[in-house]
Amino acid sequence: GYRVNLEGTRHVLEACRAITTHTPRMVFASSVAVYGGDDLPKTVTDQTAQRPTTSYGVQKLSGELLINDYSRKGFVDGRSIRLPTIMVRPGKPNKAASTWASSMIREPLSGVDAVCPVRPDSPMACLSPRHTIDAFIRAHDLPADKFGKDRALLLSGIRVTAGEMAAAVERATPSLKGANRKVGAIHWTPDAAIQKIVDGWPGATASERAKAMGFTVDASIDEIVQSFIADDLDAQIKSLQSS
Repeated sequence: GYRVNLEGTRHVLEACRAITTHTPRMVFASSVAVYGGDDLPKTVTDQTAQRPTTSYGVQKLSGELLINDYSRKGFVDGRSIRLPTIMVRPGKPNKAASTWASSMIREPLSGVDAVCPVRPDSPMACLSPRHTIDAFIRAHDLPADKFGKDRALLLSGIRVTAGEMAAAVERATPSLKGANRKVGAIHWTPDAAIQKIVDGWPGATASERAKAMGFTVDASIDEIVQSFIADDLDAQIKSLQSS
């Protein structure tokens, strides 16, 4: 983790520093994992202190500080955006502790059963790929003075529980079944290790700073689900059929 997330970031920064024709602009993908602790509020805001309780969070926070320092010295024009959980991701489940959030929407809508390892009342701060892509473009295009000395920006993400995700899948299924598409089931299979990790994450993020800078957020979990259906579902099903 440190080799990829910390040393990898430093190597990219050093490569940028070596460019002498202009000051490179770099957008760093950080994470809400930089927050943590027993006193973590239900909703993280611009005023919430960064106290990571995982190695991943420490690595991401270290990357943010490097971005700030290299930007201060004029080696790079850097910006860091703290991402909430991005869902729904196309593709296959991975080993990330948050992978279930995409899986419990992606798999059932693709006709495959899914497993949810956390309680139905477990909240997660979520943002769709559509708004995430827009965020990276906006973070790149904004002038440096919009960020100021602190180049790290929290992105807003809506609060959605696992149970609400399952309910959104149910609301989306009639149209799919009407098109003769199979819809998979969601199996609730508790995993104490995953639950502990998820319990340590913010349930929502709200950034007035990001809003003032023009960054947008999904209106609801239904919008996130419908975006996945429109953008990725057909390709997801074809991928499953060919594998």
